[in-house]
Amino acid sequence: MIENRQLDFDYIVIGSGFGGSVAALRLSEKGYKVLVIEKGRWYHAKDFAKTNWNLKRWLWIPLFKFYGIFKITFFRHVGILSGVGVGGGSLVYANTLPVPKDEFFIAKSWAHLADWKKELSKFYELSSKMLGVVKNPRLENGDLALKKLSKEINKETAFEPTDVAVYFGEPGKTVEDPYFNGDGPERAGCIFCGACMVGCRENAKNSLDKNYLYLAQKKGAQIKAESIVYDIVHLYDQNCYEVYWKSSTKFFKKKGKYVTKGIVFAGGVLGTLPLLLKLKKTTFPKLSEKVGYNVRTNSESLMGIVAPQKETVFSDGIAIGSILHTDEHSHLEPVRYPSGSGFWRLQIAPLVIGENVFTRLLKSIFEIIKHPIKYFKLYFVRDWAKRTQILLYMRTISGTLRFKNGWFRMKSAIGEGTLPTAFLPEANKLAKKYAEIVNGTPGALLSEIIFGIPTTAHILGGATMGANTEEGVIDKNNRVFGYENMYVCDGSMISANPGVNPSLTILALSERAMSKIPLKN
Repeated sequence: MIENRQLDFDYIVIGSGFGGSVAALRLSEKGYKVLVIEKGRWYHAKDFAKTNWNLKRWLWIPLFKFYGIFKITFFRHVGILSGVGVGGGSLVYANTLPVPKDEFFIAKSWAHLADWKKELSKFYELSSKMLGVVKNPRLENGDLALKKLSKEINKETAFEPTDVAVYFGEPGKTVEDPYFNGDGPERAGCIFCGACMVGCRENAKNSLDKNYLYLAQKKGAQIKAESIVYDIVHLYDQNCYEVYWKSSTKFFKKKGKYVTKGIVFAGGVLGTLPLLLKLKKTTFPKLSEKVGYNVRTNSESLMGIVAPQKETVFSDGIAIGSILHTDEHSHLEPVRYPSGSGFWRLQIAPLVIGENVFTRLLKSIFEIIKHPIKYFKLYFVRDWAKRTQILLYMRTISGTLRFKNGWFRMKSAIGEGTLPTAFLPEANKLAKKYAEIVNGTPGALLSEIIFGIPTTAHILGGATMGANTEEGVIDKNNRVFGYENMYVCDGSMISANPGVNPSLTILALSERAMSKIPLKN
């Protein structure tokens, strides 16, 4: 039995993002000895890049010795933007924490498992409290233009400031912990610099290292950064697991092994799925055949509106300060980077639609020839982030992808329903209307024009819920079918399309899962 083998930890949490941070704190509170293994680095306020031109501190590309907080990954059918570091996606996301609309909770993919709106209500409330969620108090140029757009399309009541995880307080003033009765760290008031997605250097963003992970460490949880789990062995006779790890940032890879009775997979879709797919073929044959199925995006479209006029400033504010619900299925948000952060100008292209790359490229070239001055300004405008409003369009659709093992890494395949696409006519129409309001020029991502695939910051699914292994990888309480004390708590567990930023939903589902684990005897 388990008593015959000395355990290093009661639970090992693989990943420190929204699900992993919840698991770290709640398991520690219940008396368990917890280790969090995170492949990224620790980043404190002054460690973050000042602009996204500092690629070494912003991008995660180990091949080039870039160990930043932002990762870009391309597959055959989708480009994925994700976060890396202690705190996971919270280091680089746009702070927005909305509750999805009712359609998400009653989606047929998981509605038969529970009354999800009722089940998750108190956990949404708890998660919002932990992240200090409040309404954005200040609308900037990009938000005001979106508000004007809402009037033009007769959706004025569907415009609202975002619910965000930011400490506003008095701008720039440091105060004692304002959230946890003095148990949390000092915080400083937001100065509305727009740098949320490059990394908050002002100690105002409520990233997970300021709440869940901070409190978990005070309860005894350990965090092992710059390490990646590459294998797990189930010791059936002793009912425990050997977890093998190695360095993720060193040339000479240090390796090690820990023994634990429980595991929480929380590395996100790009961390959890490759590991589960590998284990399915090797040491965990009882894993469901549904591993890698039902991968979803929020059907996003990312567009940039460049307005070169000197009086135009889009970089002030928080990363996403407002949202427009364009219809019951779709949403539009203005996204900003701080002044000086012009990396994305390398990705800008004319906003066109075409069935293949040749058509799209020809249309793009024709647009540039037709309006040379306009596109010269688009590419060479001074301080691109200051003069550019990025628009994020999201909608709820039922289409899915499948991820499976490839020769060298995980690869994507077409799933069921409507395939996610980079070319959404309604998104383009809204972008052009917005461009007219700000006297700007709309653009698309060059990668979308060339590859014809959408880009998403919200990749979800692949280890979804089900009544049994015929339907999913985990049960309604996040337990992996076929194995004891094994859970999935990250975006890969999401079993329907929320249609909005999913971070709060990942927190709520993880809180619910951890609430069902008993206190340590």
